[in-house]
Amino acid sequence: MRSYLDGDPRFEGIGSDKKKVVTAWVRKESSNLKRARRAGVRTPEPIAVERNVLVMEYLGTEEGRSKRLSEVHIENPETAYEVVKEYTRRLYDAGLVHGDLSEYNIVFHEGQLYIIDLGQAVTIHHPNADDFLERDCRNVANFFARQGVDATPEELLAYVREYATPKDKADTAPGSDDDAVPQGTPADRRDDE
Repeated sequence: MRSYLDGDPRFEGIGSDKKKVVTAWVRKESSNLKRARRAGVRTPEPIAVERNVLVMEYLGTEEGRSKRLSEVHIENPETAYEVVKEYTRRLYDAGLVHGDLSEYNIVFHEGQLYIIDLGQAVTIHHPNADDFLERDCRNVANFFARQGVDATPEELLAYVREYATPKDKADTAPGSDDDAVPQGTPADRRDDE
């Protein structure tokens, strides 16, 4: 967890107080989900944040949660790869790197792919953003290569970097509104964004 927190301006001044770290982490995930959705990436919709609890859209049915990509037979792996490839580019375009993208953080729900677990996502300005992006591309490409897709980490990384047009530095730079982890009383922290 520390490698995702160190260097992230949203955690400056929080220190090592576990309660403050967890509260900030929850708000960070909510902010990351919103940013990803605005970029056109399917994610669970964040509904509310209160202290250390993030309420979000449930992906599943009454019978149970939707399956992770690692748990399903992919009928058309080439199409699924193209979707995940585009989602990775859109995240980067929005100034985010997932940081733990793999078949375990992609959910198949109602015929669509959703990206989950964005709590550890970092901005492209994070000191480890490039390493995290390379790892994400390696995980995704290697998974789809095992499914028979002609995918390589290098090709995916080149696509993300070449075809993405990250938001203006003023929009994604540390301290911008999207990166803020609001402080204050619970009433001040209502998630009205």
